[in-house]
Amino acid sequence: MTRIWITAILLLNIICGGCDQYATEEQNNPLFGLGVPATDTLIRKWDDDVRPDGKGFPAGEGDARSGKIVYSQKCASCHGANADDNTFGKLVSLPGDTSKSKSVGSYWPYASTVFDYIRRAMPFNAPGSLTNDEVYGLTAFILAGNSLIPDTVVLDASVIPKIQMPAMRKFVPDDRNGGFEVR
Repeated sequence: MTRIWITAILLLNIICGGCDQYATEEQNNPLFGLGVPATDTLIRKWDDDVRPDGKGFPAGEGDARSGKIVYSQKCASCHGANADDNTFGKLVSLPGDTSKSKSVGSYWPYASTVFDYIRRAMPFNAPGSLTNDEVYGLTAFILAGNSLIPDTVVLDASVIPKIQMPAMRKFVPDDRNGGFEVR
């Protein structure tokens, strides 16, 4: 039990340690000494989600050719030279692929989700470090590798929402209004 508490305290220190750049001693919660006020600047920094309808996409563009260059430099070591290595997540599976492993082409419901995930979580050793153009290019490279778009398509905020992913019909939108009811 002591190990759990020590681990929790260490994690809390690590998590809250990154907040120091936004807070002064006076801003800290007087009861616990944790947290910072949610200023407009701080909210804008973290309000970077993109939606399937196209809202929230940043400026930029990219195609499969530019994405392939970024992929070979920053992604291939984990996902394989052809993006089909399943060790850290298979990104590409072509039509007729009989393997049961999930890939972007066979499982992901929206192209915007691919873009958003790459933007927030990749590369593994430096998440969030890619430029918008690199993310658009990587998204195009992966979608083209799955034969979902031609490799000549230039992706931007207006193109991604129009891409129909094969697995979209496998997912049910959450249309609940409030509580726990499911329709």
